[in-house]
Amino acid sequence: MTASINRPFSVYLDVVRFLAAVLVYLWHSNQRFLIESPLPASDFGHSSVIVFFVLSGFVIAYVTDTKESTVATYAASRISRVFSVAIPAIVITLVLDGIGRRMDPEIYSGYPYDQFLARIGGSLLMANEVWLISITSFSNVPYWSICYEWWYYVTFAMVVFLPPRMGVLAATVVMLIIGPKLILLAPVWWMGVLLYRWRLPLQLSVTTSWAFVVISVAGIVAFHRFGISHMTGEWLKGVIGSDLHRSLTFSKDFPADYLLGALVFLNFAGMRNVTAAGGGALISIERPVRFLASYTFTLYLLHQPLFLFWAALVRGNPATPWYWAGVTALTALSVGIVGSFTENRRHLLRAWMLPCFRRWESETSATYSRGTEATGIAVTQPTAPRQGGTQRGQ
Repeated sequence: MTASINRPFSVYLDVVRFLAAVLVYLWHSNQRFLIESPLPASDFGHSSVIVFFVLSGFVIAYVTDTKESTVATYAASRISRVFSVAIPAIVITLVLDGIGRRMDPEIYSGYPYDQFLARIGGSLLMANEVWLISITSFSNVPYWSICYEWWYYVTFAMVVFLPPRMGVLAATVVMLIIGPKLILLAPVWWMGVLLYRWRLPLQLSVTTSWAFVVISVAGIVAFHRFGISHMTGEWLKGVIGSDLHRSLTFSKDFPADYLLGALVFLNFAGMRNVTAAGGGALISIERPVRFLASYTFTLYLLHQPLFLFWAALVRGNPATPWYWAGVTALTALSVGIVGSFTENRRHLLRAWMLPCFRRWESETSATYSRGTEATGIAVTQPTAPRQGGTQRGQ
């Protein structure tokens, strides 16, 4: 399975990751107080999150198959990856919103700045979208998706690292506690896991793989051209009622999200083989792509509070594009600065956490071994990570 991420395909995934983050930024910054004319390509925000989910599932399946094949390495990597950015994002959002509201309250009129204990606590615990509640992390609306992904990481670890029946049972219990919204979009994330673990797509010919790519691109274009999300949303609203549909918040378009996730699955399946056959063009742009992708998580998780703050401070003229362009430039600069001290320093947090998790893992394993020896049950030791290519950014 280690051949399933070749180097050009790894670059391709980073291109997709960065472009998806940019599309989310365009979606959120397409506001009339910033620019009077609608921005191009500004209707693909939620679709980009679905791309992130499939990509995330694929990469997590890969890293647990190669370099994070123990609980200790997986836990240290996932926690450092998420919280090296999430905690600073919570603090920065709180501070910037407080300052920005004083400079231009109107810009922040649609965003909450109250119930601090619930919003901060929910964000820290990744519990903002439990069951049918939705606790916005102040102005940081995009924070919802990391709350979904975090629990997908947790339940995936249970399935992979615990004994099979125990792992599935534990993951099921956790998902039932977390609630229906996360359950509804979980299949999209698991599409990425399936793509990595399913061997059949690896055997496709280059011609068939190109057909997958063309069909997926045409399908994604048609998906948005014909407003599939709106169509399925109206149908679902009629089935379950407006109130329940509204309570599903970011999961309310799940039927369309399944279709879009399947198209992304096809695209990745095809491109994996196409790039293996010839990916020189992608290799030629690897350095700038890797650099930009290394700030993707910071861009995604901080862009909204940043551009709102800079918009309140600059107070430009939305009749021209320069106000939006200036705010965007300041946001990009801020992402670069923050990302240099958070996302790109997460290895320090991982290095500090890893020995702690290894000690815990060793003690737990020893306790479990003593218990199983007493009952006569054989203990299977975890296998060492297999060597293969790398996928950065996870």
